[in-house]
Amino acid sequence: MAKALEKAFEPIWNWASRRYQAAVAKELKKYGLRYDDLLDDMYDLDIKEALARLPQQEVDLRNQRLKRAMDYSGKHIYMPKALQAKQTPYLSYLQDTLQLVKEERKEHAELGSDMPYNRAIP
Repeated sequence: MAKALEKAFEPIWNWASRRYQAAVAKELKKYGLRYDDLLDDMYDLDIKEALARLPQQEVDLRNQRLKRAMDYSGKHIYMPKALQAKQTPYLSYLQDTLQLVKEERKEHAELGSDMPYNRAIP
């Protein structure tokens, strides 16, 4: 029964998810952000470690996008339409590294050891 309901609602779910993705992309383009820019390194140590492993150029580009978005938000304006068309909000630069860090965390948990960047001063 559950499979039948799932199959019946799949087209509606797919349509709604595409609409939601388009709405998120539109909002990100207004400020020149990428989806990965929304991940907060203070919230999750894995994200912080993944950002530390990225090349410095990628980190600088991320910081530039965040500063620009804060500037636009503070001024209550959006990026010009010509530049919005060039934005790629779902082009990922962090997900591969983040996945690697999560796999390492899982492996360390299976071995019973802590991640090296998780240590705290007693």
